Formats: sequence, C-alpha cells, structure tokens
Amino acid sequence: MTATYRLQLRADAFTLGDARNIAEYLQQLGVSHVYLSPVLTAAHGSTHGYDVTDPTTVSAALGGPAGLRALADELRTRAMGLVIDIVPNHVGVSDPRQNAWWWDVLKHGLDSPYAPFFDIDWRTDNGAGGRIALPVFDGENDVAALRIDRTEPEPMLAFGDLRFPIKPGTDEGNALAVHDRQSYRLANWRCGAATYRRFFTVNSLAALRQEDPRVFDATHSQVAAWAAHDVIDGLRIDHPDGMADPTAYLLRLRQLVGPTRWIVIEKILGATEPLDATLPVDGTTGYEALAELGGVFVDRAGARGLAELSTEIAGTPGDADWLELAETEVKRQVATTDLAPEVRRLVAAIARDALSAHDHDALAEAVVEVLVSLRVYRPDYAPLAGSLTRAVAATVEANPSLAEALSVVGTGLAAGGEAAVRFSQVCGALTAKSVEDCLFYRAARLVSLQEVGGDPARFGHTPLEFHMANAERARRWPRTMTTLSTHDTKRGEDVRARIGVLSQVPALWTQHVLEWERLTPSPDGITGLFLLQNMFGVWPADGTPAASVPDLRDRLHAYAEKAIREAGLRTTWNKVDEDFEKACHAWIDAVIDGPVGESMSTLVGRLAPHGWSDSLGQKLLQLCGPGIPDVYQGTELWEDSLVDPDNRRVVDFSVRQRMLATLNSPPSVDSTGAAKLWVVAHALWLRRQKPECFVGGTYSPVTASGDAADHLIGFVRGSSVLALATRHSVALADKGWGTTVLELPPGSWVDRLTDAVFAGTVPLSEVFRRLPVALLART
Repeated sequence: MTATYRLQLRADAFTLGDARNIAEYLQQLGVSHVYLSPVLTAAHGSTHGYDVTDPTTVSAALGGPAGLRALADELRTRAMGLVIDIVPNHVGVSDPRQNAWWWDVLKHGLDSPYAPFFDIDWRTDNGAGGRIALPVFDGENDVAALRIDRTEPEPMLAFGDLRFPIKPGTDEGNALAVHDRQSYRLANWRCGAATYRRFFTVNSLAALRQEDPRVFDATHSQVAAWAAHDVIDGLRIDHPDGMADPTAYLLRLRQLVGPTRWIVIEKILGATEPLDATLPVDGTTGYEALAELGGVFVDRAGARGLAELSTEIAGTPGDADWLELAETEVKRQVATTDLAPEVRRLVAAIARDALSAHDHDALAEAVVEVLVSLRVYRPDYAPLAGSLTRAVAATVEANPSLAEALSVVGTGLAAGGEAAVRFSQVCGALTAKSVEDCLFYRAARLVSLQEVGGDPARFGHTPLEFHMANAERARRWPRTMTTLSTHDTKRGEDVRARIGVLSQVPALWTQHVLEWERLTPSPDGITGLFLLQNMFGVWPADGTPAASVPDLRDRLHAYAEKAIREAGLRTTWNKVDEDFEKACHAWIDAVIDGPVGESMSTLVGRLAPHGWSDSLGQKLLQLCGPGIPDVYQGTELWEDSLVDPDNRRVVDFSVRQRMLATLNSPPSVDSTGAAKLWVVAHALWLRRQKPECFVGGTYSPVTASGDAADHLIGFVRGSSVLALATRHSVALADKGWGTTVLELPPGSWVDRLTDAVFAGTVPLSEVFRRLPVALLART
C-alpha cells in the first residue's frame, strides 16, 4: 500500500459502478488503493452512508454485492486494492420501518431478540416509565395528531410520514390509548427524554452494543465475508470511542480480518495525547497529521496581530487562555442541555456503582465538573492511565463544596462497572459537541486552525516541532493514514491554506476588516470576523465576481446558517432567531454585491498565489511524509469546499482525467489547479516507484543556509528522495531567496517536477525557480 484515494458514494450520483469506471484514472494518478465511504445499506436517500439501517447487506442502491465484487475485481486487475469505511458504533433509526432490528425492538420491547443490540435504558425510573423515549414530536400538541394506519397487513401508529409498530393485540381503542400500551413513548425532541444512547446528540442514530458478541457477529457478517473472499485490503473504523470497550472491539476485529489487513481508526487525539500503542491497528485517520502539515505554514508572528483584531471586532482574543475558559463554559452548557439524557444516565450509574447515599443535584454537578476538566475524548486508553484520578482530584481542589459528591463519583468510577464505561462514552460525545461542533465556530482569531482534531490554542507549528512529529510517526506508526481533507473537515485543504496566509499579513488583514466593517457592518463582530475569513478562503481568485460564480452565494448562505447555529451565540438549531439569521443572510448578500466584495476580490487576487504555494507545499509534504497518504476525492485540483455537506459534493472526474492526460510539462501555478495535479501525480508515481523510501523508510530533516533559510521546509526519505517546500512566501516575495543555499546529500539529484538536475551546494533560487516545491530523487 502506497496511497489511498477516498470516494464518497451516493446512490443518486456516484455508485460502485461509477467508482469502477474511474479505476483507470486512479491507477494513472498513482494511488494504490481505493478507499470507499460506507457501502452497507443506509437510510433511503443518504448522501454519506453513515446512517446504516441494515449492517448485514451491501446497499442495493449503490450496486449491491455484485457491484462491490466487480469493483474489487477491476482493482485487482490493475494491481490495486480496496479499503472500506465501516460504522460499528451506531445505526440509522430516523424511519423505523427501514431498520428491521429497531422496528422489532419498538414492537416487542424487552421480548425482542434485538433488545440487547441497542444501549437502551429500560429501568422504570428512566424518565419514560421504563419505555423507549423517541424524540420525534416538535409541537406541544403533536400527540393529538397520532392516528392508526391500517392500510398495511399490520396496523401501525402514524405521525405524519413516520410509522411505528404496534405490539400484537394492543391496537384496540384510539391512537393515544394504543400508544400508551407500547414499549416506546413518542416525545417532544426538546424535552431531552431520549432513553437510548445516541451517536453524540443525533436522535436519528442509535448506538449499538458491540461489547455483546452477538452484536459484533451480526454487524460484521459482511466484513467477515469480505475478508474470507479477499475483497478488501483494509478498513477504516468510524468513531470507535463511542463503544464500551474500543480496545476489546479492535482486538476482535483484528482476529476477524487477519493480522495483515490495514486498519485505521477515526481516533481524535488530545493536544498531548499519544495513540495507544497496544491497539491492534496501523494508526489513525490522520487528523493529527493534518494539523501539523497545515500548521508548519502558519506564521507564529501573526498571532498577536490577529488576536488584537479579534478582540477589537469580536470582543475576544481567541488565544490559548480564552480558548481554555471558553471550552470549559461550552462543555458545561452542552452537558446540561444537548447531552442531558446521557449525563442523567451516567449519574444514575455512578450512584448505583458507588453503593452510597448521595445528594442527586450535587452528584450531577460533580460529574459535569469532572467531565469538563478532561481534555481528551476518553481517559481509559493505556497511555492515559491515571488521568481520570488526577482529574477527580483536581476537581475536588477546585470545588471543595463538592468534595462529598466527588467522593461518590470517584468510588463509582473506581468500581470499573457500568459507570466507568458510560463516563468514557459521554466524555467523547461531550468533547465533540462542545469543542468541534460549537467552540470552533465561536473563535475567530485564525479559523484555519479550528479543524477536527486541531488545537487552535497552538498557533501553528515550528519546523522543529513538525520534524520531530514526523520522525516519531515514521518510527512508531509508519502505516498510519495521513490526510489534508476528509468528509468531516470544516474547510477543505486549499481553503485552509489560503486562510492561513493571513497569519503572514495580520496588519493588512486588519486594515481590510476594519474598512469592511465600516462599509458594510456585520450583524455582530464574532459572526462577521468568522465568516469573512471563510469567504476569503473560497472567494474566486481569477477575477470572476463572486456573484457570477454558480452556487457560491447559496453555498455561503448554507454555510453561514450552519456556522451560526453551531456557535449557538445568537441562534441555535433548537431555538432559531429568525431576525438574526435574516440579518446575517442580508449581510452576506451585501458583501457579495457591494464594495466589500470588490475589495475582497482585490485582496484575494493579491494573496491567492501565496495560498497556492502553501497548498502545494502541504500536499507534497503529506504525500512524501511518513504514513499512508489519502487523497480526498477531487483534491488533486484546487477545491473550495466548506463543511459538510458542501465537502461531499459530486466531483467532475472527466475534467481531471482530461487534464492528467494532457499535462506534459510543469504548468503555471494559477487558478486552474493544474500545478496541484502535477505535484500530486508525480509524488504518487515516485511513491509507487520507490516504496522502500516511504513506508518503513527513514526520515531526516533538511535545513538551508542563508538569510532566507527559515523559508525552507523539507526532509529526506530513505536514501534517495527529498521533498522541499516554500513557507511564509509573502515576506519571501519581497526579499527573495538571495544567497540561501542547500547542501544536498552526495550524488546527482533530479527534480521530478521540472527535470532540473542538481548536485552539491545549490541556490534555493534555482531549486524553486519554476515551482514553490521540489521533489528530488537521486539518479
């Protein structure tokens, strides 16, 4: 395995057959493995596949088992392989009729053979009288809209288009009476009464109990068949942190698929958290590498200026101290609102496992304070041993009035039973919903740092930090995935790269933002500063007015709606402030159509080349760095994606096929993106030609000599590959490389991107004469 290419399948636009049709292109591009989004049967119309409704079948809408087999066979004929994303943590239940297991549980309750499959609180004190609370109602009187549907062989309870099963023999009387006899209770989604564990706070995704061998076997029947028939070469595991025991799950999965198949996990690591080396996996899906690859191009000198602008415009500096306080505040808020059902269930489990009297309110407050204090997804991995004990102790010291309640918390968690498991599960959900899905929409110092798995308190990475992280990756996790874009990233790699350039020009950016706020004031400071950076990241760079770019206006409006609701400062998903949202949309239109838009175009035209330079740099360093690099669909050209679903748009592969077929010399670095395709293809071809230099190959930093030495970032892989990139190109544009030189290792080196040949001591002005990156191979 040398590199993967991620494809987003969807029944209405890109099926397994479509993937097979571009296999030749992907082979020519240089990837070794096609990496598919989930392929099991998902909710009708799903555009992502993570809402699996039948884990035992390959989606017929995507092409079924025959389509998957045909794709695998096609790839084998091209000496390529297949990696599939699986979703073991949860299933989709938005329409109960589509999920046979969920339907059966609703129908028969605890008598259903599938009742143990789901993490349901059946206790009589669960807040729903021992029934499953389903948050589907929206209005106060929706229960009056219930009716009995007798158009099918079996009667069903009907609410709008939704249907729910009726236990045999309980359909006498009116709909409300029938409803009251069921094992479930339909509830208003605002009341926080869900009695089943959800994926984070998503009511339509019900968690599975993979700790039960029956559940594992049932949900992995397809995986077992793929492994037995050699259909797959690897798996990507979605969110294992949601499981009761991720380590035990991964051990069982490894046993199922064999010792050599590639397994990577969607594990988001804390700022100082290492990946647990005892896990039987090859690594993570690469969020930590993403932060390093982008961070090394961020200019730390810009931190102060951007923090001052944030303070002036938004009232918050967005720096490390502010972020720490804000995270604590947001976590408390989420724990007591969106995640209240999960926290209530956790508190009850702690009380049971502690076997001691307690004050319920104090105990609940104590649990929240411990959860809030942790800065990792879950504290029960081997490298984090003792972290929970320290967190409880620190919470006692900070909250002496809760000492008695915290003693109960510590006793309950130390018992190692249900409470300990639930604590880790809730901790991960709280971190995700409060940090990535809320705080990262509230901070506006430099939004390119606010990425999944990122640490915006850390304003970029120094070359030393970058090299040390890479060296450790090469030594400890040589087969981990690395990435720059995924289906979950808040902004695509090229958008982040352009926004990152603002760290090099804080004074220029400040000047423009203050002028724009004078010309077209934003609805509020934090919203304006946040959205302006994102607009700068996606604004057309070829001089085309933004108003003339198809779909851009609609995409910006959709993004703004999601961003301001996730931020939750003035409007939320649960309580929409229509006046504020209308003001935001009117402001976006005014920016696009007015003088701010014209000024934005001028600024983008000036700075976009530096964004392209950083884009090429981070891409080359990813493709040549330690690990298995993934190319997210379409990102071999410039792409301007924002958060999902924008980043899951259908890719026009015909454009990429034609461009790859016709490129025969180094193209200009311009808005076409041809230069990126050129770099991607040549890097992938070199990985395929010299695999020994990459996975398992050594890693050594390279440094230059001279006044502009700090503008070089690069490394040696194995004994015969050098990857070199330009950083902080804005200042370099003024002073140039001057007499800065690089001492090459012995031998003659050819730049695979330009065919230039170098040896000995070479001026960097020559190395980067045609492109801001270089890929040297020893001849």
